[in-house]
Amino acid sequence: MSTVGGARLGTAGTQVDLGAGAPVLPKQLSGRAWIVADAESGEVLAAHNAHWRLPPASTLKMLFADTLLPRWPKEKEYKVAPADLRGMGEGSSLVGVKENLPYSVHDLWMGVFLRSGNDAVHALAAMNGGVPKTVKEMQAHANELQALDTHVVSPDGYDAEGQVSSAYDLTLIARSGLQKKDFREYCATPSAKFPGEYVKPKKNEKDKKDEKTGTAQADADQQGAGSEQEGAVPRKREMFEIQNTNRLLTGADGVSQYRGIAGVKNGNTTHAGATFTGVAERDGRVLLVTVMNPSSGEAHAVYQESARLLDWGFAAAGKVKPVGTLVPPKSAETNPSSNPTAAGADSAGSTGGQVAAAHNGGSGGMGIALALAGAALIVLSGAVFLVNRRHPLPDMVRRRPRP
Repeated sequence: MSTVGGARLGTAGTQVDLGAGAPVLPKQLSGRAWIVADAESGEVLAAHNAHWRLPPASTLKMLFADTLLPRWPKEKEYKVAPADLRGMGEGSSLVGVKENLPYSVHDLWMGVFLRSGNDAVHALAAMNGGVPKTVKEMQAHANELQALDTHVVSPDGYDAEGQVSSAYDLTLIARSGLQKKDFREYCATPSAKFPGEYVKPKKNEKDKKDEKTGTAQADADQQGAGSEQEGAVPRKREMFEIQNTNRLLTGADGVSQYRGIAGVKNGNTTHAGATFTGVAERDGRVLLVTVMNPSSGEAHAVYQESARLLDWGFAAAGKVKPVGTLVPPKSAETNPSSNPTAAGADSAGSTGGQVAAAHNGGSGGMGIALALAGAALIVLSGAVFLVNRRHPLPDMVRRRPRP
């Protein structure tokens, strides 16, 4: 295994150094690989087969997003061509992108983050010049992040021969993505509205319009997407709700919503099994966790084991000796005095719609808030975290008062 981040991380099995007063690791951990780390300092608190190369499933979409998010303004529209949706794997997760219809970049990213839509990934890849070009750029970005266990074959994470990553790499990728404002807000969005197909106006609406204008406009709404000829009844577009598939964020399907959770991405395929990378905040400390392919028969084991590792990490922080570190990107190492742009710069704009991370209940923790009321961002604090003293994580956590 690789030793990026420290020799202990290149050793098979569980790596942890418990100090005085530190809790023991949870017993119910069956993931083939996992890691829990401090997002600010980069210290790896504990790990198990951190550099094992395993299929990543849709957690690889974090790398796709981190690579392409800054490319376009979110209001930019793209009309999806039939060819854009070809080549998706059988049984792919879909958000419902339709050919020959326009979508905003914002809509497509919602489809990627919330529904893990391979159709949204392929539409964005087409905007970027195609799948091969996108895969090449994703691989180059993984190398820049020093995510050297990662080999990209498909941009959506669908099972493909030779496509692998590791718990360590997925955590690096998430840490990089979370430095982008839009990435943080998309991955913390529990639900949103997604555009469907255009619908014909109701007959009485058309009749009223005809009476008012004195001319027949019955077919005007069929002149193409968005066509609004003078005197015509504008076509309306259906909207349907999509929910984030991250169950620790939404509390769906019998999984308890995790206090302080703020993203980031889950995945599940035949070869990868269940995978998950998450970020959570409690009492001012921000932790990252990745779990890959748990083997227990427990329902939603990847979420349950991630929650146990987060609980342990918050309790053990300051009481364990780190077994490794999350390395900064190559650009941050070679130019430490600058503000890294390859992985650290916020993308422009703010995300519209409702965005809210789960706030805490019960004991412990202050909870994450990434809240939007309409399109207005509620900024509750201006904290700026420094990663490795030179790799900025600007305003990652906005806190709301205790309930």
